Formats: sequence, C-alpha cells, structure tokens
Amino acid sequence: MNTNFFNQIAQLGVAGDLHLTIAKGAENNLIVSIMLQNEQCGDNAKNIIPPLNLRGTAEELDNGFFEKITTPIQTASGLMVDMEVFMKQLEETKKQSAMEKDKADSQKKEQEAKDKKFKDSMTKAEELEKEGKFREAWIKVPEIAEFPEKADEIRKRKTELSDKFSAPSLFGTEQ
Repeated sequence: MNTNFFNQIAQLGVAGDLHLTIAKGAENNLIVSIMLQNEQCGDNAKNIIPPLNLRGTAEELDNGFFEKITTPIQTASGLMVDMEVFMKQLEETKKQSAMEKDKADSQKKEQEAKDKKFKDSMTKAEELEKEGKFREAWIKVPEIAEFPEKADEIRKRKTELSDKFSAPSLFGTEQ
C-alpha cells in the first residue's frame, strides 16, 4: 500500500515542526489534533495559537484531511514567520531610535572629554619638562587608574621623567 501522505505534508511548506496526535473517539471516529510549533519565532504570542482539531471516521479523514488543514496550517506558519520578522525589525528599530543615538552620542562626548583631559595633562608635563622642571612634569602626567587604556604610554612617560630628575649630576648630587 503506497500513500502520498508525507509528500503532501512536505508540499505544505510550513516553517517549524508539525505535531500530529491521533486519538480514538466514540463510534469509530478518530480525533486528529495538529499543532504547529516554530521555535525560531521569539514572540510568545505563538503559544496561544490553538491546535487544529478534526473529527471523523478514517474514511472521512482520508478524503478531506489535506483540504481542511492546508489553509489553517499555512496561515499559522505565515503568522509565526511574520511575528519573528516583526520582532527582528522591532529590535532594529530600537537600536536606531533617538534614545539609543543620544546614548551613543553621550558616550562619544564623554570619551572625547576624557581624551582631551589626557592630552592636556601630557602637554603640560611636556612644557614643564622643557623648562627643566622634571618633578613637576612627573606629577602632571596622569595616573594609570584614570586612563587604564593608556597605561603603557603613562608608565613610559613617568619612567622617562623620573630618570631625568633622579639622574646624578656632574658633581654627584641630584638635580
């Protein structure tokens, strides 16, 4: 006995898993419950889509099964796909929203202010170094805790300056 049941299921073209439950009912009737589940859909509203229930004799179900399930199952599948697309678009919209852009702009301004403070401190240290005030220049170099991303540069600069003010002079005394 050959059937084309699975070919017809494949032709439905639904996204997700098709759960089929068959139970015996009263008077030689069968109860068929079909539930579509799509785990890709992130919207919890998918959980309130009820299963499609059909009742009838085996012969009645053989004759009209696919005619009765095709439209509702394809509609439910399309709805879940649309819900997932909607959720992704909603997420994208949220990223593009004015609030998110303002937040990004605010973070950018904070970073620019921090970079300016670092640059100003390093410039002041350089000016003091040119004047021969190595200890004062060393003090003006910012602390690593304030600018951890520039730790190597700060260490190098402090080392250069400390070498200059702790270097012995020609007469053996510190400058």
